[in-house]
Amino acid sequence: MSEPESAERTPPPEPERIALFGDDAKQRRRRLVSGLVGVLIFAAAFGGIAGLIGGQVAGLVVAAVIGLPLLYVVSYNSRRQLWLDGTSVVVRNWGSRKVDLVTAKRIDLLLTDIRGARTVSLLVGAEQGGKAIKVDLAVYAGTGGRELGILALRRLADALVNNIESNGMVFSELLIAQLRSEARGDAAADRPLYRIASVAPSGKIAQRFTMDAVSRFVSTLE
Repeated sequence: MSEPESAERTPPPEPERIALFGDDAKQRRRRLVSGLVGVLIFAAAFGGIAGLIGGQVAGLVVAAVIGLPLLYVVSYNSRRQLWLDGTSVVVRNWGSRKVDLVTAKRIDLLLTDIRGARTVSLLVGAEQGGKAIKVDLAVYAGTGGRELGILALRRLADALVNNIESNGMVFSELLIAQLRSEARGDAAADRPLYRIASVAPSGKIAQRFTMDAVSRFVSTLE
């Protein structure tokens, strides 16, 4: 076999798998331990009150009713893994789902505000109105916080810029502006993701930014 023919048969390299926000084994173990402790305290508190009123059996029943659903939620969240495979976002728990960012028909920016910590996330879905995958981009508390890594932001931006179904270019421009801000050495409070989180009105646990809202914000950036 000639050398050119051999080269033509060489398979292309596999796309690099990039872990996204929160997909870290130590963080998952930490969340599991803290979650289990919280469930035990919460269930014990309600079970103790019920036990004082209705006796030991009632206390155990109430503790189980309160604790088991919370235990399921904690276990579900601790098993969740999220990564970028080429242009696709993959989430795995007991099952797995994948959304190709190039063909995604739903892209939104979601802000959640829980106990003073604001999380900026992308919601991506294969279909409008279908179940979406949430990709956390940054979590801010006060003037600091944690942000998705530079490589992951770059790959997300590269995939989104090719999306024509949901005008992914707008969201790509937001991520590129974030990367440029980091490269300039801007403080967290001066970066685009922090700024868009701070302009959202307080008092709501979750707020969704449409493509038009993100586009208006991006147009104000340098």
